Amino acid sequence: MFLRKRALARIAKEKVLYERHRGGDLPVCVVYPNVYRLGMANLGFQAVFHIFESSRRVEADRAFLPDADERGAIRAGSAQLTSFERGRPLVDFEIIAFSIAFETDYLNVLTILRMAGIPLRRADRAGRNYPLIIAGGSAVFLNPEPVADFIDLFLIGEGEEMVPEFLVAYERERNDRGDGSHNLQALAQVGGAYLPDYFQPEFDQSGTIRAVAYRSPGAARVKRRVIHNLDRFTTASLILTEESVFGDMYLVEGSRGCQWGCRFCAAGFMYRPIRYRSPQNLISEAERGLSQRNVIGLVGAEMASVPGVAEIASAVADRGGRLSPSSLKADCISPQLAAALRRGDSRSVTIAPEAGSERMRKVINKNLTEPQILEASAMLAGEGIENLKLYFMIGLPEEQDDDVLAVARLTAKILERVRAKKNSLGRVTVSLNPFVPKPWTPFQWDPMEDAPSIKRKTMLLRAELRRLGGAIELDAESPRDAYFQTLVSRGDRRVGLILERLSVAGCEEAGPIWQELRRIKREAGAGSMLPDPDRFVTRSYAHDEILPWDFIDHHIHKWFLVSERKKAHYAHQTKPCDVTRCTVCGAC
Repeated sequence: MFLRKRALARIAKEKVLYERHRGGDLPVCVVYPNVYRLGMANLGFQAVFHIFESSRRVEADRAFLPDADERGAIRAGSAQLTSFERGRPLVDFEIIAFSIAFETDYLNVLTILRMAGIPLRRADRAGRNYPLIIAGGSAVFLNPEPVADFIDLFLIGEGEEMVPEFLVAYERERNDRGDGSHNLQALAQVGGAYLPDYFQPEFDQSGTIRAVAYRSPGAARVKRRVIHNLDRFTTASLILTEESVFGDMYLVEGSRGCQWGCRFCAAGFMYRPIRYRSPQNLISEAERGLSQRNVIGLVGAEMASVPGVAEIASAVADRGGRLSPSSLKADCISPQLAAALRRGDSRSVTIAPEAGSERMRKVINKNLTEPQILEASAMLAGEGIENLKLYFMIGLPEEQDDDVLAVARLTAKILERVRAKKNSLGRVTVSLNPFVPKPWTPFQWDPMEDAPSIKRKTMLLRAELRRLGGAIELDAESPRDAYFQTLVSRGDRRVGLILERLSVAGCEEAGPIWQELRRIKREAGAGSMLPDPDRFVTRSYAHDEILPWDFIDHHIHKWFLVSERKKAHYAHQTKPCDVTRCTVCGAC
């Protein structure tokens, strides 16, 4: 009962910014596989829920991973997992649609199915009256294979056009249905739909994919759906709640993709070609948001490159609000943007050098020099920005110890440059994150560096930063978290066995997950059906190897990614994307 009370209390505090409708005879539950405060901060989840709810034929509801205390009550049998709006058991819905933004939430998908009393495996649901389980979101754009045995149908790509097309196909299939079972083959005709039953990976004795058997008419490729004109759709906050992690903000999506082509960054490749919303539309949406919140969160991979961003920040400041961009590329921060941010009372800004040394920034194709970083930092401090967050990665391909120490040297130079201009910074946070190789990037073939090496490098850097005084704070992500993220990012369908084992063992937090993965590693190769997790995390993939995600057509030539990886070895940079003239990578 307390779960329902909590949900009703949360609903009472929400502010819905669109006209809702009730009705429809198709019950759909849109599920974010993490807790409420994270789900309601995700624009993709809000957008897809709105698409379903806007259909007159659909009765839409939401669901989330229960909070930690709620999960305990469900396991103890004193509470039940139900939907958010209506308190309906998930098993009673006709469709359960997972919106999966992060690969690490794949494990939560299994947790939610188990709590709902729904068999995890698609094969165990066949021919029985269970909901159709579908999934979409940025995580499955890259690599859906670790959860391919648990999902009936994936929608690969951006959903603004694809989800309505799916609903039309589903309604047609539903009307033609005779025996109560779903005709997945009919639904797979929707562009971007991926039916795992059509594809069956085959492995050689070493555990490498030797072939993928395709059992269906048509091409053995799934084309990712792309929206070319973002101004046709508004992607902004639709339901506001202060409990969200961005509860004080009205969120607006500024762009999809990134022009810079950093070789580690999935967003810079999976969302190609780069697309921006027009300044006029962004200003209009920001003005609408200011009637609800004083802070406008501008969301995207890199916001300093958004056309007219200084004018947007200035327009927000003129109306008494504050623009909070997700991240700014240092060399794109203009004096006008810095001044507008400060005029809007911004006190903290994040910039992402990614690497400390000039050589490593060339390796990763950052297209950013040390003088540009120093100038941007001084400019922001000169405008009164009090706190600076510097985002770096550790364990990158081609990295050496001196590149790690260069993070401390660069941080020291930033402090020196700011003080030389007689400006001050309140706090400088160095955010350090282990490199996680992502599908569809030039570094997809590279391994994650092992945890002991990451820890050693982190300690090396920590000692150097301590010499700079108390104004520097190091925020280092655990290599164990990065290990699990790499496992589900680069894994093939056999990783589903590992996820199933973790789910059965009740692993939810990083510590228990790591302990269970260590047990699995010890068992692997000793008659266990489970693969060794290291095979997907710390192994280099061969350039001619069939990769688990190769069946997805991201409109990017694989040879282009290989050539970018080779350039990285020689620290050669590639110019930013020019979508008006360049067609090299295949996205344009």
